[in-house]
Amino acid sequence: MLEHFQTHRQLLFDLTANYLDPLETSFERLAYLASLREKSSGKYVHGKLAAVYGEERVDQVVAACHEEVFERLLEMPLRTQEEGLRCYVSKMGGAFAEKVAECERQADGWVPGKSPKYLTELYSSNLRALVELLLDRTTRARSSK
Repeated sequence: MLEHFQTHRQLLFDLTANYLDPLETSFERLAYLASLREKSSGKYVHGKLAAVYGEERVDQVVAACHEEVFERLLEMPLRTQEEGLRCYVSKMGGAFAEKVAECERQADGWVPGKSPKYLTELYSSNLRALVELLLDRTTRARSSK
């Protein structure tokens, strides 16, 4: 039991320190974690971590981490979420409005599979508001120049 707990803790540390901490925003972390989920099975796959800890443990820990990042994002004030989304979008290639639209298309896939419906609805609502804010602020910034 103790060995299982220590392995779980080490896996969580490795995931966080090596893969999540280098990312600047919660949106980047959320997108990254969602990218580890296989569409066909819903399992989280990370080759490097699985080689050390095993596929099943990686799936469990990454799934729990994905849920926690998702819930923490929703706990943030909208202003903080807006700044994080703006930062995430600014790292994408292309025109700003196109990048925001692409981000919005991808963002539905960032929701953890076991997320309660009310959190998914809150996330969707927040995302729509954030997209409008980003586009509105960008349009106003251009027109004031």
